[in-house]
Amino acid sequence: MRDDTMIEEGTLLWEPDARRIDEANITRFMRWLNDTRGLDLSDYDALWRWSTEHLEDFWAAAWEYFDFKATPYEQVLTTREMPGAEWFTGSRLNWAEHALRHADGNKPALYHCSEVRETTGTVTWRELQEQVAAAAEALRQLGVERGDRVVAYMPNIPEAIVGVLATASIGAIWSSCSPDFGTPSVVDRFSQIEPKVLLAVDGYRYNGKAFDRMAVVEHLQSTLPSVEHTVLLPYLDGNADPSRLTRTETWDQFLARGAGAALRFEPVPFDHPLWVLYSSGTTGMPKAIVHGHGGITVQHTLAGHLHSNVSPGDVCFWFTTTGWMMWNALTGMLLNGGTLVLYDGNPAYPDMDRLWRLCEEVKITQMGISAAFLTACMKAGRRPRDHYDLTHIRGMGATGSPLPPEGFQWVYDAVNPDVHLASSSGGTDVCAGFVGGVSTLPVRAGEMQARLLGASVESWDDDGHALIDAVGEMVITRPMPSMPLFFWGDDDGSRYRESYFEMFPGIWRHGDFIKITSRGTCIIYGRSDSTLNRYGVRMGTAEIYRVVEDLDAVQDSLVVNIERGDGQLYMPLFVVLADGTALDEALEKAIRDKVRRDLSPRHVPDAIVAVDGVPRTLSGKKMEVPVKKLLLGYPEEKAVSRDACANPETIDAYLAFRRELVN
Repeated sequence: MRDDTMIEEGTLLWEPDARRIDEANITRFMRWLNDTRGLDLSDYDALWRWSTEHLEDFWAAAWEYFDFKATPYEQVLTTREMPGAEWFTGSRLNWAEHALRHADGNKPALYHCSEVRETTGTVTWRELQEQVAAAAEALRQLGVERGDRVVAYMPNIPEAIVGVLATASIGAIWSSCSPDFGTPSVVDRFSQIEPKVLLAVDGYRYNGKAFDRMAVVEHLQSTLPSVEHTVLLPYLDGNADPSRLTRTETWDQFLARGAGAALRFEPVPFDHPLWVLYSSGTTGMPKAIVHGHGGITVQHTLAGHLHSNVSPGDVCFWFTTTGWMMWNALTGMLLNGGTLVLYDGNPAYPDMDRLWRLCEEVKITQMGISAAFLTACMKAGRRPRDHYDLTHIRGMGATGSPLPPEGFQWVYDAVNPDVHLASSSGGTDVCAGFVGGVSTLPVRAGEMQARLLGASVESWDDDGHALIDAVGEMVITRPMPSMPLFFWGDDDGSRYRESYFEMFPGIWRHGDFIKITSRGTCIIYGRSDSTLNRYGVRMGTAEIYRVVEDLDAVQDSLVVNIERGDGQLYMPLFVVLADGTALDEALEKAIRDKVRRDLSPRHVPDAIVAVDGVPRTLSGKKMEVPVKKLLLGYPEEKAVSRDACANPETIDAYLAFRRELVN
């Protein structure tokens, strides 16, 4: 056990100094608002309240401040009704034009490396512009027009960035899946939107192992009849032969089609579709979520500049794949002139210092990583600052799951004692954050610093009453520009309404449990549909994970609460143990005693079960609801999609446990 490492939630860990506050982008913005709007905003809380109470004025001010390259708008917001809000009506713009408007000649636009391309490479702004222009012209020659769909089965590499920029520049619609997605998962996603062009790699490498994907590309060609052309990037094997595929050319041949073309952008309406993202699809067909050029442009520009404090010259990294919304958010750093750092591979291969070495090599200033990776580094006893120069990291983001207080403390002890650590939470649904970082505010262990500008986030009880210092449903009471335009194929909007507006009509219910403190900070307690309800007390799963995984013997865990056939509640805790550790009576007692002591008797599980792994989505989230459905007796095909699971082999242990419950 590491009881000595447990720190109290809310412990103050870092405060920005006067100079950092004075020079922050958000401070400059607030001064500008005061000067040009006759306001008297003195701190972040006042700014946030103005941004949500005077929603139209706030976004009109942001439009002016960021000087978006667009035709004039008629109205900032037609109505505050959700769904139904329309933003900046009458305006025309192009996301790709904004993403490249800070291009700066031969300075780096992209750094990139992978397990395939081990040496870190550089793409300059000029090279990026030339490749985007060539790819866009090639797409036009292949018959791609405004509104057509271009899909990519590619990893997080420069070619994917070129692809999304080129697609958007002509008003076509982008969608991507990471090549670690299994064939059915890709078909489930891409078949919904009927793409015209497929960009694909022949394979990839992960954790030192090669994965050939040519058979998957062949299958996609045969099951996606709308695909007229395929572009193959020989990535894993530089000599990969496209002749085994139909209507296929290589990436080099594709770019050669448009070599020398001029860079141009198609102005499209503010709400013209930009890309399609997908829900996890763990318990059914993934929702195809459509976002617009305008909403993403204004939301990502504001978030990157004001909350992440990104300006031209910043070097921005987020560990992600093309199948997770954080890849789209990473591309958003281009909107403020940030240089992107792309990495494809296992972040812990060949060792857990791989990303820290990359930080030192290219001098990353804004680093994003999953809470799970930070926790793994902490549990492994790593101290990267002892071996690498990480002093240039000014901002650090963590998301994917709640970062426990000990993870916060570890960052300040082992990475950089003067970093702005921003734990954040948002969603694929809006391709943005709701709560997260503000570089002018203090950082407290286990807490997200604030609700983000323009995000009218509240915590509600079941009757729709707002709560402070109490856990409730996370709701958004006013529209945001990047809320989905629609779900693809959801012609009457019923699936969209059911997803967010069924519990509180006209109010977006996101599906997370949140506590907003009297200081304005926020704590996420996990998904509300996987909430533990024990003897009338609702508990978030995240607080149990924090306590259980503080034990050296426990590497990972998952807990669910189900109602058995006799009407009794039953809460099993599944644990993944450290190598060489057995779940004996002493360890079971240690777990129960720790949960009882650190939380309460209500939190103590009814059973503790050792398993080989915790099922996770392709973006790394614990699959609590599918496991709960399995244990409730749902047929496997209705409870969980193995193709939407990053480690489907782990499902078998939970099926075996279900059989034990029945017997």
